[in-house]
Amino acid sequence: MRIPFAQIDAFADAPFGGNPAAVMPLTAWLDDTTLQAIAAENNLSETAFLIPDARGPDQGGADYELRWFTPATEVALCGHATLASGHFVLSSADDRTAVTFRTRQAGVLAVARADAGYQLELPAWAPAPKPLPAIVAGLGLEGRTVETLWHPRHYGLIVVEDEATVLGLAPDFRALAAEGDVLTIVTAPGSQTDIVSRVFACGAGIDEDPVTGSAHAVSAPYWARRLGRDRFTAFQASARGGRLTCEVRGDRVVLGGACVTVIEGTFLLP
Repeated sequence: MRIPFAQIDAFADAPFGGNPAAVMPLTAWLDDTTLQAIAAENNLSETAFLIPDARGPDQGGADYELRWFTPATEVALCGHATLASGHFVLSSADDRTAVTFRTRQAGVLAVARADAGYQLELPAWAPAPKPLPAIVAGLGLEGRTVETLWHPRHYGLIVVEDEATVLGLAPDFRALAAEGDVLTIVTAPGSQTDIVSRVFACGAGIDEDPVTGSAHAVSAPYWARRLGRDRFTAFQASARGGRLTCEVRGDRVVLGGACVTVIEGTFLLP
């Protein structure tokens, strides 16, 4: 079986930045064990699989169905691999301005052309205050001034005083992994962008994620309230790094960014 394969750097305007995702279009779903094995073989933070949605937009569906797998597990929401999937579809269809994806746990997501890049529409998953002592300890932030919030989809948001604290983090990845499949977001006001963050998904097999769209679906509602405005800029300060724009529109978060295709080929499945 020959499956088309593209590796795309999302939230990047040049190769080798942003967050790489594999995008693999299928004609029908393979079994979950095979999908997970393919994602493990790709060994990227996410592999996105898409098939045409049989219902289609006119029947309450979308253009495609979409699922995402890390090397270790399927995830409920992945922003950068959705952006990469939108780029994959739209870059080969000049007459299209947008594409929609029906997902299993995050509803219908949309990617639309915008200037030199794209806009990605995600659900706004606003977090609520909750003590997270084990996560704070795993981050090495015990005794520091932090604000901790939680979203029941297993997102922990840790707000610290300044960008220097975010950049200086040296987490205990094993301790964070012991908390299970939790996406840990550490964020603060930025120096060159409105906000800055780093993101850790140790329980999903990813110590530090390069640029995380779903993390901003959680952090953007918090920052919109704190900044007193619905639009702002963000930088995720991983080794690869990534810049994006954020806008809160009611119950949606719209992220802006570009994509670059770096590899195209064929995955050979026995």
